[in-house]
This record gives sequence, C-alpha cells and structure tokens, in this order.
Amino acid sequence: MKILAEMFSIAPANKDHHPAIRCAVGVFVPLITLVLLGRLDLAIFATFGAFTGIYGRGEPHGIRFALQLRAGLLMLAVILLAALAARAGGAWGLDSSATTWLLVLATTLVAGGCSLAISWLRLRPAGSLFHIFAFAAIASIPNQPPVWEGMLVAALSTAFCLLIGFSARVLPSHRTPWVRPRPIRRTADERRTAWLEGLGYLVAAGLAGALATWAGQWLGFGHNYWAMVAAVVPLVGHTTRHRVSRGVQRIIGTVLGLALLAAILLLGLAPWQTVLMIAVCQFGAELFIARQYVLAQLFVTPLALISTLLVVPASPAVLLRDRIIETLIGAAVGISVVLAPLVWRRLRGEPLPA
Repeated sequence: MKILAEMFSIAPANKDHHPAIRCAVGVFVPLITLVLLGRLDLAIFATFGAFTGIYGRGEPHGIRFALQLRAGLLMLAVILLAALAARAGGAWGLDSSATTWLLVLATTLVAGGCSLAISWLRLRPAGSLFHIFAFAAIASIPNQPPVWEGMLVAALSTAFCLLIGFSARVLPSHRTPWVRPRPIRRTADERRTAWLEGLGYLVAAGLAGALATWAGQWLGFGHNYWAMVAAVVPLVGHTTRHRVSRGVQRIIGTVLGLALLAAILLLGLAPWQTVLMIAVCQFGAELFIARQYVLAQLFVTPLALISTLLVVPASPAVLLRDRIIETLIGAAVGISVVLAPLVWRRLRGEPLPA
C-alpha cells in the first residue's frame, strides 16, 4: 500500500519550472539550429550534449557551473567512446551479431564505470542512466557522421547549456553567490558504497542487455539498450521499497508515455515541429522528475522515441513494441538485482534491514 501511495502522490513544487525551462531551451536551440542547417544526422550528438543542463539544478550559480562542467566533460567522453565503438565492428571485420554483443559488453562497462565516476564526482542525478542511453544510442546509429562533426556539435551544445546554467545572473534579483564546490573528500564507507553501486549497475545492465539481445534475436525485436536503461532505474534510492517502486513506476509511466507518443505520431509533424515537441517533453520531464516519477516518464518515453525517429527513421509500431518489451525486461532485471541481497540474507538466516 505504501508503494501504491508513492506512485500516485506528488511532492510539493520547488521552483521546478526554472530547471525545466533551462533544459528545454538547452535542447531546443541546438536542435532547431541543426534543422535549419539541414543536418539532422547530428541531432543525437546535440541532444546528449544538452544533458549537461540536467545536473546541478538547485545549486547556486558557481557550484552549478562547476558540477555541470564535470558532468559535461564526462558526457563528452562517453559520446566520443560511442562514436568510436560504432566503427569498431567494421574495423575488426565483425558480423552484425558479434557487433551487437560487442556493444552490449561496451555499454555494460560504461554503466559500471560512469556510475563510479558520478559517485566519485558527487553529481546529481545519481547513476549512469543517461550515459548508458547516450553511449548505446550513438553507437547503434548505422550511418555515422564524421567523428569531429559529432564531437563539435556535442561540445557546442554542452557549452550552450553551461551558459544557460548561469544566465540568470544578468538579473541582479536572481544572482546567487559565485562560490566553488567544497573539495571532494571521501570516507572509506563512501568509497566502498561507490564501488558497490558501480558493481550493481554493471550487473543489472549486463544481465538486461544479454537477456534482451538473446530474446530479440529469437523473437525478432531490437533496441536492447532500452532494457539496459530500464534495468538501472530501480538502483537509485535509499530503501528497497523505494527502488522497487521506481521499477514499477517505470513500467506504468512507459505504457502511458507510449499512448501519448501514438497520439503525437498521428499528427505527422514536420522536423521543426518535432524539435519543438522534444523541447516540450524535456520541459515536462524536468518539471516532474523530482516530484512524481510516473508523470515524468509520461514525457520521457515520447522524448526518447521522438529523438530516435528524428535521427534514424523507423516504423512507429516497431518502436512502440520494442519500447514496452525492453522496458518490461529491464525493469524485471533491475528489481531482481535490488531484491537479490534480501533473498540471499533470508536464505542465510540473517536479519533483514528495517
């Protein structure tokens, strides 16, 4: 009952529209620029560069800039690795099946490594969900633009989001003290927790990716990285109940988001209208992500799929099918990973945490 109550309750607002507007503008301007230039093949690089704006949402300007700079540099490194990984299969003469498994392995390593990096840098949101999504989505693009072009667009998008992050300083009433973050000092417990969390992301993403790939090859569906993304969602939280709740909310929000996506696709939007819809969905996701996860997923699902269609056109029906199947697989794996330690303790007769 407590889990159900959490799913259908909403936390009080805390000026959430401010970061929502920053994130929406941060993704809209780079994408609409690419539409005007006729370079939609670079849109995915701009989109993930704009993820820089998600970090440091409630911090003073100086601390926000430092946190977003760390997050942006980490995301640029992930984007570069993804662009190189996309070329690895061809360079090594691998067939499509071997290339798929190679990308699953690489994405799994990114999941664990970036989780550790995020903990080490003390960034929020926690976890490597965005990095898994960015790496796998870019590495899966069949027709890659030149690496330097993709990295230039990603870097410019990142820089634009950094600028937006402290743009309110032009108004004296909105200025906050320009101070640096405190030096990072980690206790032994914090270091141990960071390594354990990284291991959890590694296991959850790897299991989900392997299961989704195997099932996809057998049943004929793709986008295995969506399962890997869904698998790490339940890993964020301070209690087991909260983590399981997030996994279930991910499934419910995805189903609702797919219904919204179907309505959007019926409109037959032009590219510039699609970019505007992406910005609207980004605004909605950031408006509710800290208050109500199901509502946030209502916007996140069409945001992710519309962005995919913008770069790699595909059958909407196939994307809808793949999204729900991959989400079910990933959420089930993630919840299983969360519950596994409790089951192990019960089997050993150890007392369970309160």
